[in-house]
Amino acid sequence: MEQSAIFEPFLATLLLTLLVWVYMYGRRLPFIFSSGLDPRQMTPLELARLSPPQVSNPSDNLKNLFELPTVFYAVVLYLHAGGQVDAIHVGAAWVFFAFRAMHSVVHCTFNFIPLRFVLYVTSAAAVWSMVLRAAWAAV
Repeated sequence: MEQSAIFEPFLATLLLTLLVWVYMYGRRLPFIFSSGLDPRQMTPLELARLSPPQVSNPSDNLKNLFELPTVFYAVVLYLHAGGQVDAIHVGAAWVFFAFRAMHSVVHCTFNFIPLRFVLYVTSAAAVWSMVLRAAWAAV
C-alpha cells in the first residue's frame, strides 16, 4: 500500500476543521454585530452566555476538532514515519473522518445529542483502534 494514502483522510479532517471554522464565524460575526453590545463587554464568558445555540454550537464543535483529532493527526504521522500504513489503517482513518464530519454536521445544526454521541463513539473507536494497532506493532 502507498504510504501517502493515509494523508487523504488526514487532509480531509484538516479541511473539515477549516469548514467548521468558516461556518462558526459566519454564525458568530452577524450575531456580534447585531447584538448591540459594547466591544469591551464582549468577553469570552459573556459571549458564551449570550450566544444562542446556532452561534455557540459551531464554536463548541470547533473546540471538539482540537481534541480527539489531535490524536488522529499524531497517529497518522507516526504510522507514515514508521512505514506502517496499511489498508486497515487507511480504512480506519476514513471511518474517523466520515464520522467526525457527520458529528460536525449534527453538532452545528440540529444538535441531537444521542445521535452525536453515537457518531463520536464510532469515530473514537476508529482512532483508538489505529493507536492500539500501532502500539501493538511497536512491541
